[in-house]
Amino acid sequence: MSTARYSVVLLDLDGTLLDTRADLVASTNHVRGSFGLPPLDAHQVESLVGHGARVLVERALGSERAAIHEEGVRRFLAHYGEHCLDATLPYPGMAEMMRELAPFGVRFAVVTNKPEALSRKILGGLGLADSLFAVVGGDTFPERKPHPRGVEHLLERAGADRSQALLVGDSAVDVETARAARIAMCGVLWGFDPDGLRSAGLDLLVGEPAALGRLIRTGTV
Repeated sequence: MSTARYSVVLLDLDGTLLDTRADLVASTNHVRGSFGLPPLDAHQVESLVGHGARVLVERALGSERAAIHEEGVRRFLAHYGEHCLDATLPYPGMAEMMRELAPFGVRFAVVTNKPEALSRKILGGLGLADSLFAVVGGDTFPERKPHPRGVEHLLERAGADRSQALLVGDSAVDVETARAARIAMCGVLWGFDPDGLRSAGLDLLVGEPAALGRLIRTGTV
């Protein structure tokens, strides 16, 4: 039985559990370059992340190039599938925090808009898969974040009440997801959209994994 305030913690992937920005930027600019377009800077690519690969590519290519969007997504997924572990790592302290909370009965899962197979490949390659009881990706169900379907599936699988759950993320998509699912939300300020989180009216914001660990255990930062 859990002795922590939150017994089920649902983690976003990009910008929350993992620093994936360098690999996402590289694959996005690979696609742009393959169509003769100049690269975007890292901040521009980061601002496009959160709604899955298709939306990322469509935004990176621009609405005026809709005719090449489908091929762009194909090229992105092919390149990213080969290079998704080139530079990606857990944010410092996140893996340790998960291990430290396990004895308190805390269970972790991932809910992301990244394709499930790619998410599992990355998590397995980084040795994090065994720390999670489930992974829900952007293609696991017909609905993706901010729809609450993934969260509801994970709560059912964990046999947990909404009051026991905490969603942890770095973007407005995660805030909308938590509100739709009627569970608590904690924003992390080390991710891709700290300014957006600050303006979202969240009660819970943390700047380091140690503070997140305290919140999960005690309910306060």
